[in-house]
Amino acid sequence: MTTPAILLMILALLIVWGGLVVSILALRARPERDDLPPGGEDDTRDEGSVIVHDT
Repeated sequence: MTTPAILLMILALLIVWGGLVVSILALRARPERDDLPPGGEDDTRDEGSVIVHDT
């Protein structure tokens, strides 16, 4: 392998693995979002009823 190919490979590896490390650290710092709105409404249909889609 040539020197530019090795340098490009090292750069690509640093970007990919560095992104993984940064993502893991960010998820450890803030594991769950707490600014989301409350959940949706419960489904009141019968168990075996057909789902009707507006298309």
